[in-house]
Amino acid sequence: MSRHSGIRIYHIVHIDKLSSILADAGLLCDAEVIKKGRGGTCIGLSNIKQRRLELALASYEDLHVGDCVPFYFCYRSVMLYFIHKNNRELAYKGGQEPIVHLVADLCETIDWAEKNGQRWAFTSSNAGSNYFEDYADLKQLDKINWDSVNATSWSNCKEAKQAEFLLERYFPWTLVKGIGVYSNCIEQQVISILNNNKHIPKVKVLPNWYY
Repeated sequence: MSRHSGIRIYHIVHIDKLSSILADAGLLCDAEVIKKGRGGTCIGLSNIKQRRLELALASYEDLHVGDCVPFYFCYRSVMLYFIHKNNRELAYKGGQEPIVHLVADLCETIDWAEKNGQRWAFTSSNAGSNYFEDYADLKQLDKINWDSVNATSWSNCKEAKQAEFLLERYFPWTLVKGIGVYSNCIEQQVISILNNNKHIPKVKVLPNWYY
């Protein structure tokens, strides 16, 4: 697994979700969020979220996309752009400033998952689409188009840039290595929310992660 070291994964979430994430000691998949009635601002497309609850993974036919906590392989994602442009299909209209990036290490996450009996997979495109391919073997990471993932101009590679890592049901807060935020104001709010938590990741203002 060492040759894959250094690969980061990113989950974007509205800042008002952080308190419930800390209360749960981690991120819950959409299916669990619905079941437990967790609050906070939803920033995704509702029709896509519903579809993800029904889409099964080829790697595990009894596991649905919505049963997994999703991550991108890049910051400044396509979804964040939709938020920035106030996409007409989005119910959320609050802009990108309150959105924070939770950053983790791919290999550390997989090590934890395998030690704790949780399944994982990755996709080569958007896992909310009607058609995508998924894999559960690190030897197949070359199925991801890394040039597209890392592209800053993605008009011709939108689907490939949306490759995802999926972790079954729950992602522990202790695996969050850092938090990227839009502004000093949001940085201070995040630090205040994290106050007194046993695990406090480094919070950084990273405007280049935003549009």
